Amino acid sequence: MKIALMMENSQAAKNPVILKELTSVADSLGHSVHNVGMESETDHHLTYVHLGIMAGVLLNSGAVDFVIAGCGTGQGAMMSLNAQPGVFCGYCIDPSDAFLFNQVNNGNALALPFAKGFGWGAELNARYIFEKAFTGERGAGYPVERREPQVRNAGILSELKAALACDDYVDTLKKIDQELVKVAVSGERFQKCLFENGKDESINSYIKTLVS
Repeated sequence: MKIALMMENSQAAKNPVILKELTSVADSLGHSVHNVGMESETDHHLTYVHLGIMAGVLLNSGAVDFVIAGCGTGQGAMMSLNAQPGVFCGYCIDPSDAFLFNQVNNGNALALPFAKGFGWGAELNARYIFEKAFTGERGAGYPVERREPQVRNAGILSELKAALACDDYVDTLKKIDQELVKVAVSGERFQKCLFENGKDESINSYIKTLVS
C-alpha cells in the first residue's frame, strides 16, 4: 500500500513527529509513505483546501492507496477531502476511531486534528491510530454480525458519490479555480509521488500542463 501524508501550514512543524510514527508503522507492514507536504513551516504553502485537491488527484490517479491528512481541528481537512470525487475520508481522534473506520467504513483517507489535544503522548496516540488504520481485515464489520449491512451501506455510499460526481476527474479539476489547483499540485514531493506512481495518464498529463 502507498500512503500519502499531507499537512497544512498551521501544523507543518509537527510533520517530522507524525512522519516518524507513520513510517514506523508502515515499514513494519510493508507499506510505503510519501510525505507530500508540508514538512516544515517554510515548505510549499498549503491550506486544508489544497489538501483536498491533492488527495483527490493522488487517489483518483492511483498514485496512492490511502491518505493521512490533517489540520488544526481536522474538520477542515475532512470536509475538503470529502468534497472530492472518489475520496472517502473519516475523522480520527483516537485509535478506536481508526479501527472502526477501517472495519465499518473502509474508506481511503483519514483526517486528524494536529492541534486539538496534541499534548503529552501525542506521538503515541498517532502511532496507535496508524496501527489500527492499517491492520486487520478492511470492511470486516464491527461487531462482526453487522458485516453484511455495513458492507452494503458502504457500497451504496460509494455508488451515490460516483453518481453525484458524474464527470471525468480531469473535468472536475477544470471546474475548480485553476490557480487553486496549481498551488495544490506545485509541491516538488507531490509531483514526484504523482508522476512516478500515477496510473491515470489523463490526470498526469493535465497536471503537467498546469505546472510546466
